[in-house]
Amino acid sequence: MSEIEENVVLSEGEGEEEAQEEGHGEEEDKVQVCHLTQETVTQGLSLLCRTGNGLAHAFVKLDLKDKGLTDIAAISNYIHLRFLDVSNNHLTDLSALALLTQLLWLKIDSNAVACFKGQPLGQLTYLQWLSVAMNQLKDLEGLVGPALESLNLIGNSIQRVNGLQYGRLTNLATLELRGNRLDTTDGIYLPNLRRLYLAQNFIKRLEGLERLERLTTLHLRDNQLETLDGISPNMKCLQYLNVRGNAILSQNALRCLTLVSNTLRALVLSENPLAETRDYRLCVLAHLPQLERLDKDPVSSEERTEALERIKELKEEEIPEPEDL
Repeated sequence: MSEIEENVVLSEGEGEEEAQEEGHGEEEDKVQVCHLTQETVTQGLSLLCRTGNGLAHAFVKLDLKDKGLTDIAAISNYIHLRFLDVSNNHLTDLSALALLTQLLWLKIDSNAVACFKGQPLGQLTYLQWLSVAMNQLKDLEGLVGPALESLNLIGNSIQRVNGLQYGRLTNLATLELRGNRLDTTDGIYLPNLRRLYLAQNFIKRLEGLERLERLTTLHLRDNQLETLDGISPNMKCLQYLNVRGNAILSQNALRCLTLVSNTLRALVLSENPLAETRDYRLCVLAHLPQLERLDKDPVSSEERTEALERIKELKEEEIPEPEDL
């Protein structure tokens, strides 16, 4: 399955958030009840395949996006579905999905789902790809996905990720949390995670990253980081780090990155105060000589040579002069 790449712009401040919630409440009052009908289902069905037992054929893909639905109870009769899109509706309750145990792919973007507790996702034991972007989630308590490999939660109002536990999401490899309200990375206990996208939050602290031993990609653009304290030597597979648009100034941040210098190949530090300092690229390469790309540009052989010379100079400066006899 392909990863979803979206940019989400969120308003800041409690006043704006309250105004949004009040506006949403008014919108709910205007939403007309719209039940799923057999006619609507028939129009959205496609992809004829053999059923799981191989004894018959059934349509396994259903597109119900932009139907104004408030209720999808009738969907429970279509137990052979494997791909389902119910995005851009007005759904809050997903209990009708409980019998769709063959689902592999599920998109619920732009609905009104407020929590995972009480939802039947734990019963969808084959589900590999799930997108619940642009809903009303504030936490992840109750989220279960034994076969889930990719999870998209872009553009919700999630403040804590305490529900992301290894036992519940054993196979999760890609996690999208862009455009939420996180202020820390703590709570992500997923040692099999490969790709983590946390851009456009309010993150000030890197915590709990030592548990992400297989992470290859970490995206933290447009947060509020002043340091990179929290980068751990346990992150032995990290290859790509994006911290563009933060508030990093001190070269101490580069010293933190030496903990992952053996694997890190691409680093994006632009739009930080540090990137405006003198000899910025040379300084970065002196700390991270294995880098292949810094910001948008590949590291040139000339830059690498100059950085190696700088490293030698620094080492020579560290050697104490012999005492006079």
